[in-house]
Amino acid sequence: MTRREYGQMCSVADALDRIGERWSLLIVRELLLGPLRFSDLLRSVGGPPTDVLTKRLRDLEGDGIIHRRELEPPASGIVYELTDLGRELDPILVELGRWGLNFYETDATAPLEPSWLPNSLRVLLQPPLDAEVTVQLHSEGNSCRLDIAGGKAIATRGTTSEADLTLSGPPRAIAASIAIGEEYASEVEIEGDRAVFDALREMVVLPERLRRDAQEAIDAVNAARDGAGAAPDAASAARTA
Repeated sequence: MTRREYGQMCSVADALDRIGERWSLLIVRELLLGPLRFSDLLRSVGGPPTDVLTKRLRDLEGDGIIHRRELEPPASGIVYELTDLGRELDPILVELGRWGLNFYETDATAPLEPSWLPNSLRVLLQPPLDAEVTVQLHSEGNSCRLDIAGGKAIATRGTTSEADLTLSGPPRAIAASIAIGEEYASEVEIEGDRAVFDALREMVVLPERLRRDAQEAIDAVNAARDGAGAAPDAASAARTA
């Protein structure tokens, strides 16, 4: 399977020749958080066919965007990680995500994988230059730290003992608690400096259409859950009558 190229004397076309194929930028998105084994990358990217993922990884490695590294004992196996050239895509990917919000449609039933949460928050948050905080995220077995400094938010897999704020819960609930408000995220456990949580909410830049749609979607989910919880009580009352 030969890679298709534009063949134009244009640096934009040159860039798209390297990262414009389907799944390529999603691979970069996941590796921005740290190295991953093939099987973990396959899952976190969203389940492309294994032969397609293999081809994309081979192409990205050939272009010097990623490389393979053998883990040191006692761990074993091969991981993929970004090179310095690949990490230069970091601010580009965040800005691309913000531009993509113009087309984003809120769907209460669409999945939000835990591994997608850190970069989703990086897209939503536009911190001031003087903000310096560390946020620990725990979501469905995944842990990630978010370091905010110098007007940027950098996400890394793993844990830290120096977090100013820790948020634990389902990924959609954590995102909602920051983007919309704590009242929409009853499933989130918030530990640490509440002033930091309030400061995070002030950093959110979200199109009003999306803020409104997200609030309506979460309201619908909560209403459905409350209704399901009330149903057994109603049935019990009917049987008693």
